[in-house]
Amino acid sequence: MIRCLAIDDEPLALRQLVSYIEKVPFLDLVAACPSAVKAREILSREAVDVLFVDINMPDISGMDFVKSLAAPPMIVFTTAYSEYAVEGFKVDAVDYLLKPFGLDDFRKAANKVKKIFDSEHQPVAISAADSDDAIFFKTEYKVVRVPIDKIVYVEGMSEYLKIHVEGEKEPVIVLLSMKKLEERLPSSRFMRIHKSYIICLDKIREVSRGRVSVAPEVSLPVGDSYREAFNQYLDAKFLGK
Repeated sequence: MIRCLAIDDEPLALRQLVSYIEKVPFLDLVAACPSAVKAREILSREAVDVLFVDINMPDISGMDFVKSLAAPPMIVFTTAYSEYAVEGFKVDAVDYLLKPFGLDDFRKAANKVKKIFDSEHQPVAISAADSDDAIFFKTEYKVVRVPIDKIVYVEGMSEYLKIHVEGEKEPVIVLLSMKKLEERLPSSRFMRIHKSYIICLDKIREVSRGRVSVAPEVSLPVGDSYREAFNQYLDAKFLGK
């Protein structure tokens, strides 16, 4: 499924956009947003593959919003003003829908999105580096090398993973299962402590009340199914009474 956001400040236009998304079987609507501010909030916690975004909105225009994103997903602009078309393609928009557009036009844009998605999101998304000290992840439109010793923790989100890397402001987001990455990471250095979290054992700062601190202001829960194995690890490392 291709995860998407619908963004439009006009309630009727937003409802129509949502109805079109729901009619395309390979699109999964994450949220319908009445503003770029709300969309930014969603993007801070959810992995999204494509934005269907209106250009003319108050406060922050759709164009300015897209330009402000450090790593924007695929973009399909919607607007009633044709003069924005050239500017839209300058930011590598997949398509540009001129209002009022019908379902057929929307489906054509969605099919363009799917073609790119299918070519860029292959099932095999990780490979070992020659020295086995890093992993290459396929993410968005590029391949990213992540040193294993820089991985702080991994966060699962449905079929996506957020890989939090030391020294990086934003996580690497990949289409991959927790199980597959867990099998790839060295078990002597990484442990799954929750259905949604894998941590680097070297990054543990503090353990308190069933939670593990691995970075400033990052405290992760230890799941019931993983508590015994984690406690055994702590017991083996514990020095004191």
